[in-house]
Amino acid sequence: MLLDPDSLDRIRDIGLFGGLGDDVLRTFVATLEVSELAPGTVVFKEGDSGRELFVLLDGEVEVLRRSKRGHETRVAILGPGDWFGEMSILDVLPRSATTRVLAPTRLLRLSAHELDTLYRKDMRSYSLLVLNIAREISRRLRVADGLLAELVTNVMDEYTRRRAI
Repeated sequence: MLLDPDSLDRIRDIGLFGGLGDDVLRTFVATLEVSELAPGTVVFKEGDSGRELFVLLDGEVEVLRRSKRGHETRVAILGPGDWFGEMSILDVLPRSATTRVLAPTRLLRLSAHELDTLYRKDMRSYSLLVLNIAREISRRLRVADGLLAELVTNVMDEYTRRRAI
């Protein structure tokens, strides 16, 4: 299924497509595949290979990571306007997390092949899209760094407190 014209207006506000002109939204984005998924559907699993990212048009998706001990932990919940799977667009490594649908969801799929097509047709739009991906990865890294610093501080405080007793 392809994107309907009403959805095109909504994606103008999605950060991934920030700076793209109306012509690109009509010709490139409008050709991307849309999937409707039911709750409980796994979009992809940690360790899978993949060369596409997904944009949430409607619904909710959880992101799960498995620990070395095999425990699955929710690390994020994503909603309309968020996107995920972007790392596989930039590298060829296996998926770093599992994503599962929590509520009826519509996803827009952007593959590496479609990104390459944009590169060949419109270098400016391609550059903006990749820059938008890089900005989101940077934002997520800053959040993760903050969480890690807080965790290390809490563990060290607890360790120091116990040693003092």
